[in-house]
Amino acid sequence: MKRAEILEAARVCVCGEREEDYGTPEDSFALIGKLWTAYMGVTFTSKDVAMMMALLKVARIKAGVKADSFVDLAGYAACAGEIATEGGGPA
Repeated sequence: MKRAEILEAARVCVCGEREEDYGTPEDSFALIGKLWTAYMGVTFTSKDVAMMMALLKVARIKAGVKADSFVDLAGYAACAGEIATEGGGPA
């Protein structure tokens, strides 16, 4: 895939149907952060969740290259960037 194709596919994922199906990434990451916080006993913010999910994709890419892992990685980075710079949820 070309970089523009990866970025467009990530845009469609984080700005399209998934949001209709699962709610905003910020709300989803906030809920995941609360669950991880309760389970681990340390605070996980929305930005932390986005970055941890990005690291999951890095691990998957290391194990074997699949185009959708790069799309997802770009999407998680975009969500984390928005949360950190636009106040899209608890940073």
